[in-house]
Amino acid sequence: MTKLPSIGKPVSRLEGRLKVTGSAKYAGEYEAADLLYGYVVNSTITKGKIAVIDTTDAKALEGVIEVFTHENRPSTAWFDFQYADMDAPPGTVFKPLKDNEIKYNGQPIALVVAETFEMARYAAIKIKVAYIEEEFETDLESNINQARDPKKGLASMLKPPPPKPKGNFEEAYQNSFVRSSGEFKHGTEHHNPMEMFATTVLYEGKNKLKIYDKTQGTINSQMYVANVFGLKMKNVQVIAPSVGGAFGSGLRPQYQLFMAVMASLHLKRNVRVTLDRAQMYTFGHRPPTLQSVKFGADENGKVNAIFHKAIGETSQFEDYVEVVVNWANMLYPAENTLLEHKLVPLDVYSPLDMRAPGGSTGMHAIEITMDDLAYRLNIDPVELRLINYSETDKSSDKKYSSKELKKCYLQAAEKFGWNKRNPEPGSMKRGNKLVGYGMATGIWDANRLLARAQAIMTSDGKVEIKSAVTDIGTGTLTIMTQIASDELGLPIDEITFSYADSAMPFAPIQGGSFTVATVGPAVKAACKALNKKLFKKAKNIQDSVLSAARFEDVIFNEGFIFLKNNPELKISVAEILEANDGKEIKTTNTSMPNPLVYGKKARAVHSAVFVEVEVDQELGIIEVKRAVTAVAAGKIINPKTAESQILGGMIWGISKTLHEERILDNRFGKYMNANLAEYHIPVHADIHELDVIFVEEEDYFVNDLGVKGIGEIGIVGMPPAIANAIFHATGKRIYDLPIHFDKLL
Repeated sequence: MTKLPSIGKPVSRLEGRLKVTGSAKYAGEYEAADLLYGYVVNSTITKGKIAVIDTTDAKALEGVIEVFTHENRPSTAWFDFQYADMDAPPGTVFKPLKDNEIKYNGQPIALVVAETFEMARYAAIKIKVAYIEEEFETDLESNINQARDPKKGLASMLKPPPPKPKGNFEEAYQNSFVRSSGEFKHGTEHHNPMEMFATTVLYEGKNKLKIYDKTQGTINSQMYVANVFGLKMKNVQVIAPSVGGAFGSGLRPQYQLFMAVMASLHLKRNVRVTLDRAQMYTFGHRPPTLQSVKFGADENGKVNAIFHKAIGETSQFEDYVEVVVNWANMLYPAENTLLEHKLVPLDVYSPLDMRAPGGSTGMHAIEITMDDLAYRLNIDPVELRLINYSETDKSSDKKYSSKELKKCYLQAAEKFGWNKRNPEPGSMKRGNKLVGYGMATGIWDANRLLARAQAIMTSDGKVEIKSAVTDIGTGTLTIMTQIASDELGLPIDEITFSYADSAMPFAPIQGGSFTVATVGPAVKAACKALNKKLFKKAKNIQDSVLSAARFEDVIFNEGFIFLKNNPELKISVAEILEANDGKEIKTTNTSMPNPLVYGKKARAVHSAVFVEVEVDQELGIIEVKRAVTAVAAGKIINPKTAESQILGGMIWGISKTLHEERILDNRFGKYMNANLAEYHIPVHADIHELDVIFVEEEDYFVNDLGVKGIGEIGIVGMPPAIANAIFHATGKRIYDLPIHFDKLL
């Protein structure tokens, strides 16, 4: 008797029909009786104080219920501790409406609450504000002399600081056979998920709230609200079954959640606050970063010296950090390294994790430098990486739990046709277009945290799995159902995965590519525990054919428990439930890595990216014509949703490299293109042939499912591969992102 597995099958997303038909409900779409609408008013200066805020005209409008400012903010809306949420960096969390001080441009300074959204928005323009302006600094490049070491905090567990220096970098670099160096600049990027941030708060009496929030962590938002407003955790329920994209922007509670809860508690009414597209640019962003890189190698191509320094932006009130400079020595085993990461506090809002935070920044500089070394050495870029291949993370001197990166290089190169490349820059043409081939390596951490899950078998023999985890569009619902199906031996349509509710068993925020590796084992553990309960009850049935069997001797399949070596001997789940008087059977279980063992090996997911570009010889217009990404990420639970994740990352890599650019006017400390007309992202015509390969990789050290995360790995190698392809096409090495045609003219 063998079970038909669900894991490994390309199952279509179970909630897909709801989303494409518009039936799925998002945070701003839940209806409630007597619902009030809030509209946020934002500061128009960058730094200073509010001298006068006159709300008289706004309050006089029919349908306006209240206008909240720092002058009448309810006293309950207060918090006085460092960490207000799971993803908070070291420092003091931003407090909306705390006082009259303006810390950054676009800071929320008032909330209008009215009977309709339109009236709230109209009343907002009637508020008169007089400011006392102060001098400010928003330019990273002109303030690098203010760079300092970041403060350490809880975030350093998942965002470790750079390793200590090894060997003697300066001596090794100066004595290297070839040297390569570069100064890299990355501009600000902003999250632009399709669904804008909204919170609907239902007031259920006695300070009890049901909250529909756009978030990547229901329990994180619950914890924030309870701590900030002094409420009992059990009286705050946060629900987020549908999230229209987030990419990191929903890891921390955003200010519309604070505003909606504040208004609801004070007015004892149901309140919804929705941000518009321009307001989506007033919190969080991928920080602008300056990087200096120097690599040295011997005559055989062996990298012997690595220097990587990054200077990133942070706010004046929090120290947001990313892992930017740690990656090179994780890939390339140089004996002499010097790695530094500094921060410059500026008058901006705290940056926020954005897909592959730090990784897509750092790997861009690292892989362009490796490409430059390859040209200087006259060694094929793939061959150079194979020369420097290591099964050990040299930065920690730990062996990788698994690493099939070599297969990634070889399989992707073959699929791409890398052997057809003429290595001479500018030598390949197609009509009036220069053709360039480029490649790069990708790496991302394979982490796992603690999570809980509940499995409930109902009286009809079907199973419900519960977890507070969200699904931000990655296919979490589908994958968790597949994991449960595999463990229980039940068809997918007999399993319901209930999720994204803070009242359910604990799950951390969904980010960092650790969701499946974290929640998946908890689901597996709960299902296994449920099977054990069923088996125990089966053994206790009178004259049971399994009375002498052990749990290891049986298999669960299609609603039966079979004896492995004699499938004729079986007991149906229906019989077990009948013997249990039709009562449901449930279990709740915790899964977490063993802290005594987990740190003994390095854990990572790897990729190899190959790209072809065309560059118009006269206009400098760049097109990515095709790309191949090969990924080694352990067991792939669902090849269909996994491929979609990698393709999404590849497209964002194209966007990051060639399109996305936030324009900051430092005279005003203001971003000037807070819209999707002027903040450019790719359209269908920009995306051509993209292929994904999943390389076979076995790794049961990371978890008992053998899975690694894939959310980030799709983007990290794309920007350098594109930049390297542009060099091959044009002979011009571009170090800054984004790369626009003017840099090639």
